[in-house]
Amino acid sequence: MEPAQSFRFGDFAREASLDRHRISYNSLAPKIERDAEGKIFPYEPPKVQLRSIDIYNLIRPYTQVRFMEQLKAVVPLALYLVMFQIFFLRQMVEDSWIITGGLFAVIAGLMLFMEGLKLGLMPLGEAIGITLPKKSPLPAVLTIAFLLGVGVTFAEPAIGALKAAGAIVSVKSAPYLYTLLNDWSGTLVLVVGAGVGLAAVLGTLRFVHDWSLKPLIYGAMVPVWALTIYALMDPELTKVLGLAWDSGAVTTGPVTVPLVLSLGIGIAAAAGSGDTPLSGFGIITLASIFPIIGVLSLAIFVSTQTSPAEIIAAATAASSTASSAPPAWWEVTPGAEIVGGLRAIVPLVIFLVLVMKVMLREPIKNAGILAYGITLTVLGMIIFNLGLTFGLAKLGGQSGGLVPAAFLALDTVKGSPLYVYSLGIALALGFVWFLGFGATLAEPALNALGATVQELTQGVFKKSMLMYSVSFGVGTGIAVGLAKIIFAIPLAWLLIPGYGLALILTHFSSEEFVNIAWDSAGVTTGPITVPLVLAIGLSFGNAVGAVEGFGILSMASICPILAVLTTGLWVAWRTRKDEEPAQATGETVDQVGMPNL
Repeated sequence: MEPAQSFRFGDFAREASLDRHRISYNSLAPKIERDAEGKIFPYEPPKVQLRSIDIYNLIRPYTQVRFMEQLKAVVPLALYLVMFQIFFLRQMVEDSWIITGGLFAVIAGLMLFMEGLKLGLMPLGEAIGITLPKKSPLPAVLTIAFLLGVGVTFAEPAIGALKAAGAIVSVKSAPYLYTLLNDWSGTLVLVVGAGVGLAAVLGTLRFVHDWSLKPLIYGAMVPVWALTIYALMDPELTKVLGLAWDSGAVTTGPVTVPLVLSLGIGIAAAAGSGDTPLSGFGIITLASIFPIIGVLSLAIFVSTQTSPAEIIAAATAASSTASSAPPAWWEVTPGAEIVGGLRAIVPLVIFLVLVMKVMLREPIKNAGILAYGITLTVLGMIIFNLGLTFGLAKLGGQSGGLVPAAFLALDTVKGSPLYVYSLGIALALGFVWFLGFGATLAEPALNALGATVQELTQGVFKKSMLMYSVSFGVGTGIAVGLAKIIFAIPLAWLLIPGYGLALILTHFSSEEFVNIAWDSAGVTTGPITVPLVLAIGLSFGNAVGAVEGFGILSMASICPILAVLTTGLWVAWRTRKDEEPAQATGETVDQVGMPNL
């Protein structure tokens, strides 16, 4: 190491000043121009001229981060499906270039949609949530919450995947299921939205009055079980159970959760109860349960209006008529996706604007940014729907239709079955388990929930512990749902005991863990997971000759609840063992071992 050298400060100042140049401010400021009367002309600066490279350098950091978020969520799942299909099923991917373009559209569409949601719809929802309770009585507030719940359901990206599933269902095998997904598809989404709206109302009342979530769960499960048992008595209505229970998982997506939560928390804050640690929990749970009641009620109503024979006859007549008459432009790609995107977003935006301007008489701040965000939302929804049609659903349907070749003889797969029966079954179940586990672990909403829970419980319930327990539950649920399709297990035999066990665990768990567990099921069903799992399940069901392929999502919802509740009880038991040392050091521990919040 060389010894330090010393020099005079004057030498340093002289050297440092060599590259300095003094510039007069007058040389930088525009010249002053006056008119004939001596008045100064107002200065108008020239427009900034940007080269193409300048525009690219400005936009690239903004888009790169958002694009990479969606890329990390979509590409690993797509690669997993492709690798499994090539190496384990020994089948090449058909229409690979079309699927690649569709996956790119999914990534770009979700990027635009999520950014538009943050800039457009979310600020409107938050402004209404803050202002509405201050200017309107509680009944009006609850009415707006209900209507918002209905509106956001139509805007959920995964709802399009649910309606698209109607094209796969056979009318002769499941007439009521077919007519709900085709003839009654609009009403189906409406009753699902009504369930979300009712959940928003009860969740808001819970925020205001600081109700416990446990009685609401117990009360909501009574009609769910009653309708499920009633449907079990009719062999045709039984086939609707999978759709009904899956609909609860579809509703809690990237539109419903933030908008309804922002309204509910805003109302609770205005009522003076929005600063509790559990503010925000509960609505997601209720929004997963009440749509089940709506779909089952609609199915029972349809069964009183028409018979299976009439549905089959009407579908046969409609198919013969459709074959002779060409479909309208809005019924085929890309017209269907454009119209669907506009129908999903524009009515919701009009509703929010009317509430702000007419009911609250509040100015809309940053109207330009809001318009930009809404435009991105609509554009993103359209591009996402196109990508869903040609990419995600196409790839998932192809893989789901080929997986049974591992243990069954399929005409489409040469040399099938590819493995002995037991190994093929294990391979199929392992395929969907790792798919569910990996997709859930990469879900951004679960990451955010884990961070919130770790902070909420003061580190007792670790973020990693929550993420792995939820991911394990989702993977196990999807595997159980696939086993239900393979072995033709009635869905009720799985759901009723599963939710019965969940209610028992709920009774013995603290309020904190109950909120966390029941809400964790909602954050796992994102706009990528739902269409992919639906496509795989329905295609798999068709390949093995099942009546319908629904029910996987419902099992993917109950298993995380069981996993988190069980983990929570274990954490409480472990913490109770340390209660005496904690008390010896002067710390207080509550009844389940969690530090008092």
